[in-house]
Amino acid sequence: MQTDDGKATVDSAEAQQQQAGAEADGAQGTAAQADPQGKKKKNVMKEILSWVLTLGSAVLIALVIRSFLFEPIRVDGESMCDTLQNNEIMFVTKPEYIFGEPQRGDVVICKYPGRTENFVKRLMAVPGDTIEVRKNVVFVNGEALEEPYLTETRNKNGFSMALMTLGEDDFFVMGDNRDNSHDSRNYYGWSSPATLHRSQIVGHVRFVVFPFDKVRGID
Repeated sequence: MQTDDGKATVDSAEAQQQQAGAEADGAQGTAAQADPQGKKKKNVMKEILSWVLTLGSAVLIALVIRSFLFEPIRVDGESMCDTLQNNEIMFVTKPEYIFGEPQRGDVVICKYPGRTENFVKRLMAVPGDTIEVRKNVVFVNGEALEEPYLTETRNKNGFSMALMTLGEDDFFVMGDNRDNSHDSRNYYGWSSPATLHRSQIVGHVRFVVFPFDKVRGID
């Protein structure tokens, strides 16, 4: 009886050990199954982070290029006809106005006082110049300008403006379509001029790049 009881006790202990081992194996199996899921989640998070960083870098690079190098801008309106036509795409550069100054005759992208949109105009006078308009003829520093880029039929409304002297941060712009351009001559109404400041001149129009059959340089 004692032998049988002893054997039963041993058998019971062995069974308990085997059950504990099986439970441990089961736990290890569960953990093994859980690990791939955890790794998968980590991989997904890494991939999302990689995409976010890539997109963020692309946006930052694009902003730097547009702010400091060049930018394509669409012509909206007819105030620069026939030099520029409505809906043409201009190639606008920035470095020459970051490291240098706008020059008379440049076709520029500018901002008007109190406005946020871009305007494209021709720079007619710079700080220290005098400017006057007599029946559509522009005089800068007392001399009548030769303007071969103008179309005669778009410059015949008889506009005149009294002589004004530009200050140290004053720039005067006009559209090449003088009969249909809101610019420095008439910003506050007919013959009520207003100048721009240097900070409001943001780019230099160099080329038309679209439509492709109209690609050309802009002078």
